Amino acid sequence: MESFVAKANLRAAITPSDLTITPRDVRFGRGHVMKRYWLNDDPIATAFYNALSVTFPKGEAFFVESVRAFREGASPKLAGEIQSFVKQEVIHSREHVAFNRHVVDQGYDVALLERHVDEALALTKGRPLIANLAATMALEHFTAMLAHELIANPAHLRGGDAQAAGLWRWHAAEEIEHKGVAYDTWMHATKDWTRFKRWKVKSIVMLLTTQRFFQGRRKGMLELLRQDGLTGPKVWWRLFWYAFGRPGMARKVAGVWFSYFLPGFHPWKHDDRALIALAESEYEDALLPGARKLAVAA
Repeated sequence: MESFVAKANLRAAITPSDLTITPRDVRFGRGHVMKRYWLNDDPIATAFYNALSVTFPKGEAFFVESVRAFREGASPKLAGEIQSFVKQEVIHSREHVAFNRHVVDQGYDVALLERHVDEALALTKGRPLIANLAATMALEHFTAMLAHELIANPAHLRGGDAQAAGLWRWHAAEEIEHKGVAYDTWMHATKDWTRFKRWKVKSIVMLLTTQRFFQGRRKGMLELLRQDGLTGPKVWWRLFWYAFGRPGMARKVAGVWFSYFLPGFHPWKHDDRALIALAESEYEDALLPGARKLAVAA
């Protein structure tokens, strides 16, 4: 007889049945010289995206391994979505490795930022694999929140280098597209848990992840800004205002972040697939003609 837990899991699985996760093999910025403050000549805004990008190659490799560890026994639909998720993340890593080369070419030393990533990932060593999946699920919610805001509010990247902005919008579109994969894998992996246990673990992990996410991005930005000779309370205030004032990314995603803790949460309860089409149509530099040509030639 089907258990109550299995029924609850079925009710919670609301990833759209017609959703297609499509790895888009595009390349950005090859042979392109990007200036130091590539986003509106603003060192604060530039530091945010540069510091975030440094975390992606190793971070996304962690996401891939965390999800793949629980693919056994998954439904054919989920197994296919995991496979597409992995392909998307591998391409994301490749493009951010290329973007990070531009950051280094502008004279930044990212060794300390990379060491911070290594230290954060070292905390996962020896932990149960389900804990790593819970952390991945929380961080995928973070990337989905940021992705939604990036595309929905063009002010975030307005005035930025076309290739760099295109990279971030393309990445954002795919993060929206696969935002339910880690969560659905979690539901599959914890199908024998009670609803309360599942909620408790994911909530605790999200709180810890949030603390580490903000702490890590703050340290990364401050280090890059220090290399620009920008330090002290005025810089700290500018960081705070960038996050919570204008454009206020942290402020604008607060409500969606909180929804993670509500009973019955699922990433696709907020169906924002329209933003994927928007990123590929109205924002012409989301998938640049140059990027398409490079993809064809590859």
